[in-house]
Amino acid sequence: MNEQRGASWATAIQATLHCLTGCAIGEVLGMVLGTAFGLHNAATVVLSIVLAFVFGYGLTMRGVLKSGLNLPAAFKVALAADTVSIAVMELIDNTVVVAIPGAMDAGLASFLFWLALALSLAIAFVVTVPVNKWMIGRGLGHAKVHAHHQH
Repeated sequence: MNEQRGASWATAIQATLHCLTGCAIGEVLGMVLGTAFGLHNAATVVLSIVLAFVFGYGLTMRGVLKSGLNLPAAFKVALAADTVSIAVMELIDNTVVVAIPGAMDAGLASFLFWLALALSLAIAFVVTVPVNKWMIGRGLGHAKVHAHHQH
């Protein structure tokens, strides 16, 4: 994309929703597993972050592999497309969950646990949209995926 033209908010929202899907799957799975297994809060957060990156990259790779790229090339596209977006999203959503008193210690049956998780992902989405808009407008981030497939 032309740097002077920038990216539309709709494009940034679409890219962020794509990122949010992978992050949410990994984040929720990590929080659920960490809570269910009684892991320390720090271990639960690390597990959630690792799984968010795995699922985020995996969803991107799935799409670009369908375009005919081989696995190493698809992985490079996923790294270029999603790393900053996932990192920002994970920084925000984990900070929010940890900052909500009692959320990390609440059980899986707790309304507080699920509310904190949903709120953290919503805030992370709102914060990450402008980051993606800026990056896509400069031909970075999710713009790298568009050379290989359309959503």
